[in-house]
Amino acid sequence: LNLHCQYCLHIKTNSIDMKYPTSALLLASLAQTAFVPAVFGFTAASNMHRAAKLSPWGATAPRSSAVNTALSKYAKDTLSELPPFDSKEEYEEYLMEASGLPKGFETGSAIGSFVPEEAPSMGSLKIKGTIIHLTDGPTENWAAVFTQNKFPGSPIHVGRSRLASGKPIQTLVINNKVSNVCSGGDGIANAELVCTAVAKALNLEGGAESVLPSSTGVIGWRLPAKELAADVVPKAIEDLQSESAFSAARDIMTTDRYPKLRSRTLSNGARLVGIAKGAGMIEPNMATMLSYIMTDAAVSKAQLQVMLAEAVNGSFNSISVDGDESTSDTAVIVSSNKIETKGDELLLEFKSALNDICRGLAEDLVRNGEGTGHVMRVDIQNFPGTDHEARSLGRHVVNSPLFKCAVSGNDPNTGRLAGAVGSFMGKFKKDSDVSKMTMTLGGRIIFREGKFVLEGDTVEQEISDHMKNAQIDELADYPSHQKCVDIGIDFVCGDASAVVYGSDLTKEYIVVNADYRS
Repeated sequence: LNLHCQYCLHIKTNSIDMKYPTSALLLASLAQTAFVPAVFGFTAASNMHRAAKLSPWGATAPRSSAVNTALSKYAKDTLSELPPFDSKEEYEEYLMEASGLPKGFETGSAIGSFVPEEAPSMGSLKIKGTIIHLTDGPTENWAAVFTQNKFPGSPIHVGRSRLASGKPIQTLVINNKVSNVCSGGDGIANAELVCTAVAKALNLEGGAESVLPSSTGVIGWRLPAKELAADVVPKAIEDLQSESAFSAARDIMTTDRYPKLRSRTLSNGARLVGIAKGAGMIEPNMATMLSYIMTDAAVSKAQLQVMLAEAVNGSFNSISVDGDESTSDTAVIVSSNKIETKGDELLLEFKSALNDICRGLAEDLVRNGEGTGHVMRVDIQNFPGTDHEARSLGRHVVNSPLFKCAVSGNDPNTGRLAGAVGSFMGKFKKDSDVSKMTMTLGGRIIFREGKFVLEGDTVEQEISDHMKNAQIDELADYPSHQKCVDIGIDFVCGDASAVVYGSDLTKEYIVVNADYRS
């Protein structure tokens, strides 16, 4: 059922109006549940008709009846491309129903307060702490990738040490507001103090070394470790629950306007749930600002590390909001080892699900970027070089201030796109042949074999309308749609390719970052 029909069905089910695109996932769902005959003209047994419910969540892989019976009320899966939403409530309900935690996990969050030593005049500020905990003991099967920024946060140093040691972990602790980067105090000791508080409160057999810390927020401030350890950690532990990852996705946010969560269920019943935060300072060189993927599939540490690194390259390393690489970037995957996942077929299914979750979260980060009014999707084909170089070109295009501003204003200034591509090729691929290159904007050819293909006001309006159609409200607290400004660059003469997502540049981005600390 490899179909990609994007016509919209509008069907009333149980007195609820729902709009959603038909797709391979929907058709698979219909095949699995033998959907209502009145819609497609099938015949179906009445019991199957009663069981079938049209849903914008899409299909999960086929599962045994025993596994289906065990599923919680939050165990739907998100679509690879999310449906449109009309409100924050509709979006959050969608995520909630797809937020069921894998077996063996629980999460909890709490809010505390602190006065920053570096800026005491700002008074008392709020800080959130979130805990992700394995209920049945530590796991050796976890993997991580971290920022390559030369001034990494103290939690990055701790995380690298944990990963290199090969020791198991049992708990993750995440705080927002303060990133614990290059502060005047002992940042590593502060991170370890919080880890020790978590280990003692949960009575972890592996002690503080089985706790992985993450921090995000203002760079240069000391981590309020005592406040976190004495107040926030105990309250977050009291809040632990094993049903939904939604609250964790919400509570790790900083300037994010809405939570980001993706989920997949495998044919053996194993589940992957990923959450991420990040809205500015987004041009990762490994992952995103913070991303955590939980799974109950028993996959080895070595396999997880390879799969995560590959997934990150095709997702988080292929996005940019503002071209600034964070000092705190972290992506982690942790397995509770509850469901045996052996054999090439299941491992390929797991890898595909992981890739899909990472790609979805990466695009969500761009769409939720600080001040983002358009998402740009740059599809580079037949590039004369490596996939990494093709990805670098895509990032160069979406980071061009002139082109970003043109997109923000729905201005089809095609010269800025060509200028960005030519600039990159002149600097980094000066000997490559670009004579046959074709560029498209909104599906319309605008440049071919060294010359613009512009056909007057009609084409100008068509491209501008494409941009307007992809526009989103940069202040909205939910994603109304998943449309992009589509840019195609085909060099014809190579084998490499990449797809890169980026944000435009709006006044709201400047407003947010002019007052970030307050």
